Amino acid sequence: MATGNYGTIRPADVSVDDVEMWYSYTPSRELVTTIELNSLDPAEVLIPASDPNNVTEILGGLYTLKLPTSVFGSKGYYSIIIRPKQIRTTIQDCGVLIDNQNVKGLAFDINQIPPELQGRFENGNLVGYRIEYLKEETGSGQDKIQNLFRIITSNNKALPITQNQGNSNASQSYSFNDNSTTVFCTVTPSSAPSIKPNAIPFIGNPQQEVIITNTFFNPVMLEIEMVEYDDETLAYALYSNQTKSLEDGIYTIYNFGNQIYKQYNLYEVKDQFTGKPLYEVREQKFTIDPTKDFDDITDF
Repeated sequence: MATGNYGTIRPADVSVDDVEMWYSYTPSRELVTTIELNSLDPAEVLIPASDPNNVTEILGGLYTLKLPTSVFGSKGYYSIIIRPKQIRTTIQDCGVLIDNQNVKGLAFDINQIPPELQGRFENGNLVGYRIEYLKEETGSGQDKIQNLFRIITSNNKALPITQNQGNSNASQSYSFNDNSTTVFCTVTPSSAPSIKPNAIPFIGNPQQEVIITNTFFNPVMLEIEMVEYDDETLAYALYSNQTKSLEDGIYTIYNFGNQIYKQYNLYEVKDQFTGKPLYEVREQKFTIDPTKDFDDITDF
């Protein structure tokens, strides 16, 4: 009998509350400067799509990106970073469960979490989140410990029970209690491999700063080029209706709806002594003459 592998790829249907967005801007690829990141409000620029079978459900993986001209109004290159929301906090303690001394974990104080993010620390809500660690000695140029992370496997509110467990990193034990403001999180890996029973993985130290991030989707970076003309506006000059006023030399280009798009003055530059024509000039008009409406002209 043959055996097969079963699985699926599930599109992310995250809320905009679980997203952070940043952008940088440069007017030219040739201009090399220090990258300055500015924050964006995901609620203003990310619009989730609704499932056509049920408009009250989000269609996972599909979001419309809205680019307000107040932010993206300059010509140039914008790099947009869309990443899972980060929660920066401090490890309150590294301890064990009172009823199972082999279960080690991290304790966090909910009161240190911003109020709008405290709901994520309810029982079971942090499962699958990633923990990254900051160096305990700062000022070394890179505060985050690179390529070191742990995954939260469970989280429950717990009360600290003071007692010495013979572990320098575990001054207290914890007992589950839903009325507590302390959250006890188990992480993986947290136990030593069977071949090296003394090689206990690092899970953090008390008062060490950490970054807690959801893993609902992978970070994305988009590069967007803002230009003055797009394919449609360039097509106006080639394929749209145009008129030339023989009386005053006004040359008018219309869009595909026969609305005035651009106007130019056409004239000749002549030699001041001989009157010989030297140049034919097409100069853009910045004040539109509305009397050159296409429908009015063609109605004669």
